[in-house]
Amino acid sequence: MTESLPRPRQVTMAGWMIIGGSILVVATVFETVTNLHTLETREAVSQFISQPPGEGLGLDVSGALLVLRTVSMVAAGCAAVAAVLGFHVLRRNRGARLGVTVVAVPLFLTGMVTGGFLSSVVAASSLLLWLEPSRNWFDGVRPPSAPERPSGGRQTSPPQVAPPPPTSREQTPFTTPGPHHGFGTSTAAPMPAGARPPERRPAAVMWACVLTWVLSGLAALIMGLSALVIALEPQLVLDELRRQNPDLNTQEVTERAVQVATYVTAGVTIVWALAATVLAVLVVRRVAWARIALLASAAGAGGACLVASLQSVFMVVPAFGCAVAFSLLLRPEVRAWFSRHDAMHP
Repeated sequence: MTESLPRPRQVTMAGWMIIGGSILVVATVFETVTNLHTLETREAVSQFISQPPGEGLGLDVSGALLVLRTVSMVAAGCAAVAAVLGFHVLRRNRGARLGVTVVAVPLFLTGMVTGGFLSSVVAASSLLLWLEPSRNWFDGVRPPSAPERPSGGRQTSPPQVAPPPPTSREQTPFTTPGPHHGFGTSTAAPMPAGARPPERRPAAVMWACVLTWVLSGLAALIMGLSALVIALEPQLVLDELRRQNPDLNTQEVTERAVQVATYVTAGVTIVWALAATVLAVLVVRRVAWARIALLASAAGAGGACLVASLQSVFMVVPAFGCAVAFSLLLRPEVRAWFSRHDAMHP
């Protein structure tokens, strides 16, 4: 176990800036996606792609709007992940510090669609976690301080620490039943010193992992089929999109724009689903950092699905599933189960 050290103000400030900035990024993305097809947004996009550097992208207004929607969803997911990791940063989790630093890179790039200021705040705050005194706090190193001068000029000897009491080898608190011998008597084989009986896994852990596997599998399957269909029959998909959204009839949406948006969304979703599946396996195996990573993944996926629900109400269902898995992993018995494991394996 690491020594209890006071949290530096720099870590507190950076952690809360990461949490607050990420939440504001999600809120800003909501507003951006809601106003995506307004006349003001279309005029701004048209002006951007008509002059450098947007002119060199080779996109029309409809294609630029599709890319903008996809990038906004990725930004919302990264921001939700950063918010969860920021909370664990305040609890002195070194894995969360590394994770929020990694997530800050795509968040900074995709967050430019929402203005860039809030994503820049999150990225800058993540860098503060690697500077002193934050670095010493995460490493469990007490910052150097000037030695205290004893009053009266007398030197005080360090306090004497009493040696630990000797342990008795005869104390064996746990025994296991042995085979029966003789006249119905049984012998008991002592367990090794320090051994503990196997601890039962909380049901909430298994339910959260099963829910993760089901949602990840469905997401990967649906997006994989969508990419296959758009590759074989792009016009059929475009006609269906126009039927579901009549506003697209007045917009110049090309097959190429629909294909690019579908491929990007499918690729990100499948990679994310595979990562969440692996994390759930590690959570079942009682890996502490995997629980934090799975919490961040559930929050990010839930945030992205919630943004996507503005376009399709059916996305509320996976968003609700992510929220349930997130709440199960935060239950007190689950936290205690992982905490006891960390105490036994420092």
